[in-house]
Amino acid sequence: MARLNADTAIDLRTGPGIGAGAMLFILAAALVGLAFYATSYGAYDMSLAQISSVLLGRGSAAQEAVLWQVRLPRIAAAIVTGWGLGLSGLALQTLLRNPLASPFTLGFSQSAALGAALAIVCLDAGSLRASALHTAAPGQLMLSGPYVITAAAFATAMGSSLLILALAQIKKMSPGSVVLVGVALSSLCYSGTVLVQYFATETEIAAVLFWTFGDVARSSWYEIGLLLIPVLGATAYFTARRWSLNALLAGEDTAGSLGVNVERMRLVGMVITTLVIAMATAFHGVIGFLGLLAPHISRIITGGNHSLLIPFSCLTGALLLLAADTVGRMVLGSGSLPVGVITSFMGAPLFLYLLMKKQER
Repeated sequence: MARLNADTAIDLRTGPGIGAGAMLFILAAALVGLAFYATSYGAYDMSLAQISSVLLGRGSAAQEAVLWQVRLPRIAAAIVTGWGLGLSGLALQTLLRNPLASPFTLGFSQSAALGAALAIVCLDAGSLRASALHTAAPGQLMLSGPYVITAAAFATAMGSSLLILALAQIKKMSPGSVVLVGVALSSLCYSGTVLVQYFATETEIAAVLFWTFGDVARSSWYEIGLLLIPVLGATAYFTARRWSLNALLAGEDTAGSLGVNVERMRLVGMVITTLVIAMATAFHGVIGFLGLLAPHISRIITGGNHSLLIPFSCLTGALLLLAADTVGRMVLGSGSLPVGVITSFMGAPLFLYLLMKKQER
C-alpha cells in the first residue's frame, strides 16, 4: 500500500502530461531522420538510392567504403555515446539529488581523461596514424590497447566518484558544495593531464590532444560494440529501478521508508554510470555538458517521472550529439569541428543559467 501511494504521489507531482508518447515517437523519428541525412551528407554526397544500393550489396567499392567504414560507424558512435552520456547525466542528478550534476561538471570526464592520457603516454596504449593537427583532414587515433585505456579511465573516474560520495556522506555537503568539489577535481585532473603531456614525446602529445578534443569519428565497429555493452546494461538497470529513482526524489528518508536501499542503489548506480562515462571518454574523448543538457531538456518535456525521463534523456542525448557532429561537418565542409567543442558551446550557457537560477532561490 505504501508503494502504491508513493507512485500515485510522484505521478501527481511530476505529471508526464498528455502526448508524452507522441513526443517520444517524434524524438525517435527525428533521430532516425537526422541519421539518414548524416549518412547522405559529406564531401562524398550519396543519394537515398545510392545508400539503398550499398545496403543491398549493389553499390560501388567507393560507396561501400564511405558508408560502412566512415559514415555508419560515425553515426552509430554518436548515437551510442550520446545515449550513454544522456542517461549518465540523468542518473547522477537523481542519485546525488543535484540538478547541476553531470559527467563533466562533477569532474568524471576530466578524471577519465587523465587516466586515458596516462595509458597513452606511460603504457603506450595509443598511437596516431596521421596528423591530428589538420582539422580539414583529421587523423585517426588507433587504440592499440583499448582495454588498458578503458581500465585506466575507469579507475581514475571511479576514484573521483568515490571521493565525491565520501565527502557528500561524511561532511553532509550541500548540492552546491558537491558541484564545487567536482570543479576542483576537474581542475586537478586537467593539471595532471597537462603534466603527463609535459613528459611525453611529440607524437604522444599529439595523440593525447587529439583524443581530448572529443570526436566520434575515430571509433571502429569493434569499439562501438564495446561501448554498447555497458550502455545497454545501464539502460536496463536504471529502467528496472525507475520507481526507486522516483522515490529518491522525495528525499533519502522517504525513499528508505518505502523500502529503497539508498546507499546500495547509489553505490551500484555510480559504478555503472562511471563505467559508461569512462568507456565513452576513453573511445571518444571529453564531450562536455551533454550529460547536463539532455536530462534538463527532457524534464521540460516530460516532468520528473523516470518512466519517461529515462527514454527521453537517452534519445535526447543521442540526438544532440549526432546533431552536433553533423553541424561540425557542415561548418567546415571537409573534415569537421571537434564535437566536444560544439557540445560545450551548447551546454555552457545552460550551466550558467541553472547556476543563476539556483542562486536566486
